Amino acid sequence: MGDKDEEASMPRDAKIVKSLLKSMGVEDYEPRVIHKFLELWYRYVVDVLTDAQVYSEHAGKSSIDCDDVKLAIQSKVNFSFSQPPPREVLLELAQNRNKIPLPKTIAGPGIPLPPDQDTLVSPNYQFALPNKRPAEPLEETEDEETTIPNPSQEEKADMQQNPHQRVSFPLPKRQKD
Repeated sequence: MGDKDEEASMPRDAKIVKSLLKSMGVEDYEPRVIHKFLELWYRYVVDVLTDAQVYSEHAGKSSIDCDDVKLAIQSKVNFSFSQPPPREVLLELAQNRNKIPLPKTIAGPGIPLPPDQDTLVSPNYQFALPNKRPAEPLEETEDEETTIPNPSQEEKADMQQNPHQRVSFPLPKRQKD
C-alpha cells in the first residue's frame, strides 16, 4: 500500500522515468536514480531549448519553431555523441601499427626498468662546477657589501669566453646559540 501512495504523490515526469526503467527490464534500483535521470533530462531539455532560441533569434524569428528545435537537437547530437570509425578503418590502422616490431628486451636479473630519461624519478638538473676558485674565500657581513664597480679587462674576457659558467655565492655563517 505504501508503494501506491508513493506513486500517486510522484510527479508526472518521475512516473515516466520509472515506467521507462520498467520497460527496459530494470526492476531493482535506488530511488535517487529517478532523480538523477530527471536532472539529466531537464538539463538536456534546457540546453536544447536555449540553443533553439539562439537559432531562432539568429534567423530573425520572434518565436521558436519546430525547425529550430530540430537543428538544436541535431547540433547537440553531433557535438555530444560521435560514432566510432568503421571496423575496416580500425583493422587497417591496427595492421599498420602492428607492422612496427616491439623493441627487444634485454632480460637481466630483476624487474626490467625503463630508461632513465623516461622515468619520473630521474635527476632533472645538472651541477656546474666553476672553473676557477678564488684564492681565499670571501665572507660577507650584513653591513659591508663587496662589489666591483668596474671589472677588469681580464674578468670581462673570462665572462665572454664562458657565458654558461654558474656563479655561486658564499653563505654567511650562522652563529650557534
